[in-house]
Amino acid sequence: MSTVFNFTFVPWFRSVAPYIHKFRHQTFVVGVCGEAIAAGKLQNLVQDLALVHSMGVKIVLVHGFRPQVNEQLQAKGLQSQYYKGNRITDSAALDAAQEAAGQLRFEIEACFSQGLPNTPMAGSKVRVISGNFITARPMGILDGVDFQHTGKVRKVDAEGIQRALEMDSIVLLSPFGSSPTGEAFNLAMEEVASSIAIALKADKLIYVCEVPGIRRNHDQPAGEDNPIITEMTLADAKALFRAAPEAEKPTDTGFYLKYCIKACEGGVERSHIIPFAVDGSVLLEIYVHDGIGTMVVDERLEEVRQATPDDVAGILQLIEPFEQDGTLVKRSRTEIERDINNYTIIEHDGVIFGCAALYPYLEKSTGEMAAVTVSPHSQGQGDGEKLLKRIEQRARAMGLKSIFVLTTRTMHWFIKRGFEEVDPDWLPQARKNKYNWDRKSKVLVKYL
Repeated sequence: MSTVFNFTFVPWFRSVAPYIHKFRHQTFVVGVCGEAIAAGKLQNLVQDLALVHSMGVKIVLVHGFRPQVNEQLQAKGLQSQYYKGNRITDSAALDAAQEAAGQLRFEIEACFSQGLPNTPMAGSKVRVISGNFITARPMGILDGVDFQHTGKVRKVDAEGIQRALEMDSIVLLSPFGSSPTGEAFNLAMEEVASSIAIALKADKLIYVCEVPGIRRNHDQPAGEDNPIITEMTLADAKALFRAAPEAEKPTDTGFYLKYCIKACEGGVERSHIIPFAVDGSVLLEIYVHDGIGTMVVDERLEEVRQATPDDVAGILQLIEPFEQDGTLVKRSRTEIERDINNYTIIEHDGVIFGCAALYPYLEKSTGEMAAVTVSPHSQGQGDGEKLLKRIEQRARAMGLKSIFVLTTRTMHWFIKRGFEEVDPDWLPQARKNKYNWDRKSKVLVKYL
């Protein structure tokens, strides 16, 4: 049993190491819906966040309290009131919200203070800091509906939060804000988390919520034909949001997606939507390559985009040295112009530093990743990884189940990234007919 454990644990731990190094000293804002706490997920979630914090990640935790406030109101014989997904906070609802927030904050702080032997919190010393870091303004009257004590974020004290994070503390915030006149306003957890992420220029915004992620066909049931989109560009997210019905409930497609889009537009590179129902979802999303939920990526920051006819000359200039030394098969200008829509490029300051093409073979639900090139001037900076992720994303959007490459010199690079070698007979018949048996290229496949 010990030997089997070693064979599973050691490779897993090694595979996680690059992410540990990458995320050290980064800032993550985590928004946790009140439903997760009501479902009894708080203790495990706190343990996972404490573990992430111990690996050098700065964490701001924003909790929601929607069901807790509803419960407080119900206990007083009162009904919760909403309009277009926003709570109408009268005086009774404000009292209930403040009471619920106080209870939850003490409960969360107590969980971070645990240190029992033989538990994940053993030996951990996590300091939690809360404060009046949010200035709010009233939401006002919308469509004739007076939201009373419901507010919107006016300003985030990013400097104050940053100082607390630099003290190696986790910052814990309830969705409340105060106005300059001293009024208290009930805020949406989702808006508070996205506003803080933008103000801090956070590396990640993570929503731990009721939904497992985003499905492309929001009006169809979950299933093999309608899986979770693990990664989507900001442009795709905006297109999907526009196509989805107006979101009023947290389970609606656009509810969390709206705030992920807002964060990415505000400079947060990656926003995530993950399910609280899956134990360890935070760890799975952060430290496993494909994650478990949906990640929205601002491609503009990555400088990765689909090629256009204007890029043909730059692609030719990039791949020419690799064609001359035999690394790549020679392609004519005419071929590249014809296939330009298949190409993805990485561009820095108007110069193309990397490219790759995807040629689909729909009859076998696969696609060839071809002409993979990274300039010698930027090799070792992760551009190859960015191209691979983009090609995988495009392949999934086409409904492909795998991608393959033919290579004579870079086999190990692909194997390290999840490809496996297969016999050339595996190739789709149309590609097999064009296979150069004299070149003896290795065929590598990655299943998506």
